[in-house]
Amino acid sequence: MAVVIGIPTSADPAERRTTIVPDVVKKLRAAGAEIVVQRGATDGAYLDESSLGEVSWVDSTDDVLAAADVVWVIGPPEDATLAKLRPGTVLMGMLQPYSSAERVKLFCDRQITAFAMELVPRISRAQSMDILSSQGAASGYQCVLIAAARAPKFFPMLTYAAGTIRPSRVLVIGAGVAGLQAIATAKRLGAIVEAYDVRPDTKEQIESLGAKFVDTGVSAAGAGGYARELTDEEKAAQAEKLGKAVAACDVLITTAAVPGKKAPLIITDTMVAAMKPGAIVVDMAAETGGNVAGTVAGKETRVGPAHVVGPINLPSRMPVHTSEMFSKNLYNFLAPMLSEGLLKLDWDDEVIAGTALTHAGEVKHPVVKQVLGL
Repeated sequence: MAVVIGIPTSADPAERRTTIVPDVVKKLRAAGAEIVVQRGATDGAYLDESSLGEVSWVDSTDDVLAAADVVWVIGPPEDATLAKLRPGTVLMGMLQPYSSAERVKLFCDRQITAFAMELVPRISRAQSMDILSSQGAASGYQCVLIAAARAPKFFPMLTYAAGTIRPSRVLVIGAGVAGLQAIATAKRLGAIVEAYDVRPDTKEQIESLGAKFVDTGVSAAGAGGYARELTDEEKAAQAEKLGKAVAACDVLITTAAVPGKKAPLIITDTMVAAMKPGAIVVDMAAETGGNVAGTVAGKETRVGPAHVVGPINLPSRMPVHTSEMFSKNLYNFLAPMLSEGLLKLDWDDEVIAGTALTHAGEVKHPVVKQVLGL
């Protein structure tokens, strides 16, 4: 019997993305899979029933869960929904693996095979499955648009009859996918851009986009392409040199994160206090505590001379393209497991094994297990 992919509505009523798009429906059908979609699951991404193609539509999440062998989700389902998953169901999506030990225990209790896409190994073969990168690109892009819309200055240089207006100075903290997209977007808008990352190997990437690298003399290159946490001494050295760049900028965008931990506080209240009057700060890490002192998730606040924005769920602001990227990431992860319409999990595959959160009642990911004390 062909594997059934289930698409329920999101547990978050504010979520506009969907995990299924027409191109991916065609690919799944060609691989022999069937698709069951809950009515309303694609509305936020402007996909109506006629546009999706050969899928079966049902009226409730319960109907999806009853039919599906594999369930695709944007974020973790509510506990009440998880309790209804059939034992052996395969769950794929952004499951926030480090956020709740209780949820992970529930996966185990329900014998759910959970693949948290945040855990996809950072290797070349898995790049097409990397949801953090695809959604991060959208977040970095959005951060610049948010800043430009609130800035009291033009981003580009402007020449007019009475003279010339200098371009805005934009400083981007963090040069992962989101930070690099922020740099590129700010450059396209005509700003003078500087950027900083604790990983020195990002200098070449930053400069290739036309930005200047801010060198603080502190390196924190970590495993898997991520930054490690800095020591207190390193943080002090970083703050001293970074503070000068922060004070000189008109717009500050921060994108730094450490997987499984609270976002590192990089911009202190002293540094914010030294910013220019009317400076704009957009803290992409607001949902995990923020990189900037005074950031409030989901709010815009005045902190000294600066206007600080703490946006949440940025990818959901542009659901057409982020849904397309999310769905293709999920398909690329699932496709190697499909054989003549059947699901076969190869636990010797480093991508499958590395992305697995739980299976057969056990927590499979060693780092999650350690962080959550399981």
